[in-house]
Amino acid sequence: YAKPQKALDLRQYLPRGKRHRTRSKGRRAKGARIPMRVPIADRPKSVDSRRGFGHFESDTVVGASPSKRCIDTQAERKSRKLFARFIPDKSALATARAEYDIYSRIPAPARIDRTWDNGTESSCHLLVDEALGMLTYYADPYSSWQRGTNENRNGRIRRYLPKGTSFDDLSDADLQAIVDEINDTPLKVLGWETPNEVWYRELGKVMSKTSHPETSVALTN
Repeated sequence: YAKPQKALDLRQYLPRGKRHRTRSKGRRAKGARIPMRVPIADRPKSVDSRRGFGHFESDTVVGASPSKRCIDTQAERKSRKLFARFIPDKSALATARAEYDIYSRIPAPARIDRTWDNGTESSCHLLVDEALGMLTYYADPYSSWQRGTNENRNGRIRRYLPKGTSFDDLSDADLQAIVDEINDTPLKVLGWETPNEVWYRELGKVMSKTSHPETSVALTN
């Protein structure tokens, strides 16, 4: 983005290729649209260090219009493991169902909380919170760096499915193949381990500390 480099158009080599650098400070929110919204300031500070396991970040990847089909994404902060599901649209109920489908398959000790942006697709978060005993926090408005893990994982998905790509012709198996390849890719930040390797090691640790069976309540309409 430096002026001497602009003529080279190096941004084309970035995962997202934005024309302008994202602002380091956010804008003001237009108004509260999410019931029982708990700000990230109330999230335990210990989560920031990434030493704890079971803390997630959430978002939605949008497909090309006129289709409304989207991808619900959840990323665990310590392992960087990605979970994703197709949803028919960006509605709150469709998002809640996808979240429940993802988290109900994860043992309770490994799904403590998640941090969303401020999109209205998460406005039914209480359904998932109450059904699975999780907590939901919200990043500050226009502060995507507070959910950097999820933004990074979404960027990896975009390498396979660039903006302008329709999701209509993709199957669940197609999406899972992309997710599996992302989770099996070694990362420097993990000491060149893969997200899957860190995930299963940490999962084994938390499960060895508890003998309580997983319990959950069915999520209904």
